[in-house]
Order: sequence, then structure tokens, then C-alpha cells
Amino acid sequence: MKLNELSHYYGDLKAVDEISLEVQKGEIIGLVGPNGAGKTTTIKMIAHILRPDNGEILIRNKHGELQNLFKNPRNLIQRGFLIDIPEFYKMTPYQLLKYFAKLANYPKEKIDERIDELLKMFNLFEWKYKTVDKFSKGMKQKLGLIQAVIHDPEIIILDEPQTGLDPKARIEVRAFIKDMKSQGKTIFVASHLLHEISEVCDKVALLNRGQVIAFDTIENLETNLKTNELIVQILESLDSEKIEPIIKQLIQNLDPYLAKDVDPNIAPRPVKYDPISKEFILYYDGKKRSRAEILKILFSQFNSEFTISLFSQPKSSQLERIYEELIKDKTPISQKNSVKRGVI
Repeated sequence: MKLNELSHYYGDLKAVDEISLEVQKGEIIGLVGPNGAGKTTTIKMIAHILRPDNGEILIRNKHGELQNLFKNPRNLIQRGFLIDIPEFYKMTPYQLLKYFAKLANYPKEKIDERIDELLKMFNLFEWKYKTVDKFSKGMKQKLGLIQAVIHDPEIIILDEPQTGLDPKARIEVRAFIKDMKSQGKTIFVASHLLHEISEVCDKVALLNRGQVIAFDTIENLETNLKTNELIVQILESLDSEKIEPIIKQLIQNLDPYLAKDVDPNIAPRPVKYDPISKEFILYYDGKKRSRAEILKILFSQFNSEFTISLFSQPKSSQLERIYEELIKDKTPISQKNSVKRGVI
């Protein structure tokens, strides 16, 4: 799929400003940005709900050729959409899903089996013949996800797929998205829940005021960070009188790998301790080798002071900080350097 200089106006407001993206088959792409960044407008254009004022959307047709969605929408590969906060007529899941499957020309003899498979996957099978007006918000959201994939599309576009879901259902949806990827599906996920984006996406498009300011893997985007963060969770809380001496010793022993110019708005020095979560937060130089050396030193030189229960780099907070620093810079990163050749 390609988006070429895609733009859309609402009156005088340019909601999407010459967005260009090139996406490979089988990738999960996250669209990230605050309200008004252009995420939903972009998705609705891909869904053929809104027309672009400028630019084009190219999608592969059944012959393997790229085709302009708005000039000729026929014979394109199948797409599925979940638009934020789905609503349905007063029908049963069976009636609704059968209608959508037929609408997408899914093989008639396989429809009932497909409906049962997906309802069981999302724990809605016992509600198969109940009317949707009895559903909770989370149940409607899961039904919306099923509707988006009932016809087994090759491209899946999801706008805030985790809305209204409890923690268990969010885990199920993440697993479902990863399973779709393993089948070679290409998936767009627009969300403000950065943890969900960081858990499932291969690449992230950061949007601001209708423009893509960066498009790359989270790992590559991290090179823009001035400060990188590591979390060291310990098993038992430290006595208050031990905290300061241990922090000073950590700074001294880890000095070659710690950040030299920590933003004072983030922390006054490169190591701090949170007694509530029982975590040390280390601000380091961001190198993989440094992470390995830090872990080695912690185990060999601080084993008598504390026991490590978790050593990690928090992806969601990293993504937040990447976005914040790029917004401050206000200079869009060239997408051409971060996009591999090959489209779907």
C-alpha cells in the first residue's frame, strides 16, 4: 500500500497535510498522535469513507498491481475496518456477521463456521443469538473487531481497537493482532494507548497537525532521544538511610554507561529511586552494549545491596518521550530513509 501526498480539509482546516507512507505486506503499522493529529481522518480515507482533497491511495489489486482506490475501487484485495466506537442495529451477532460476510462475498458455505470460530475466540459465542442492544461497550468493541475480519481480509485497519476493553480482553486483542500478522496480514492500528502500540507494532508513524513527523521502528526512533531509560525493579524495599549511598555508588560504578546530559526536567542526576514501586530508574546512553554492561555490574557489584526482580526498557514511556522530543524539534524526519522497498 502507498499513500502519496494525501491531504484532506475540513473547511479551512487542513486535517491531513500531504502524508506519504509506503507499507510492506505483513507489517503492523501504528498511527500515533494527539487528538486532531489526523489519525482517524487518514484511516477513514483508506476505508473509502472520506475522499482525499489531494494525493492518492494505491492498493494492490487481485492481479498484484497497484491501483488508485478512488479512481477504481474494483478488484482490490480485501480490506477490513474497525472505526472508533462501533454501533450496530438491534440484531444478533449471527445476523450482523452473516450480513457483513455476504457483503464481502465470503464463501457462503463457510460463513457459519467462520462466525462460530471468531465468536468463540472473543468469548461471545453464548451471545450469538442475543440482540446487540444487551451488549456492554466492551462486547460491542469485540463484535466490531470480528466484523472487521469476518471476510478474512488481507489489510486490516483498526481505529482505537482497545476502547472499552478490560485488561484481559486487551491481552486477547493483542494476541489476535499478532496472530493476524503471522498469517501475513497487513494491519494499521491507530491508538493513543502507547503501551498497546509499542507491544504489537513493527513501525510507528508519529503524526502532528496532519503531518507524519517520523516513520520507523521504535528502536530506530530511539536514536532521536537525548535520554534513554532503564527500569531496575528490586524484590524488597530499601531502608531509607541506604537509598542515597546506593544511588551515589550506582552513579560512580555505572558512570561510563550513564547519560552525561540528563534533561533536568526529567531528573537532576542519572539515577533515581522510587520507593513505592521499588524501582531504580537509570538514564543511560542508549547503547545495547551499555545495557549488557549495566546488568553485569548490577549483578556482580550490588548483589549484597538488593535483589533484581525485573530489568527492562519501558517501550511506552520511550515512545512518549520520542514523540515529545520530535514535536519540540518540529522538523519532520525524512520518511524515505526509513521505508524499505516493496509494497502490498
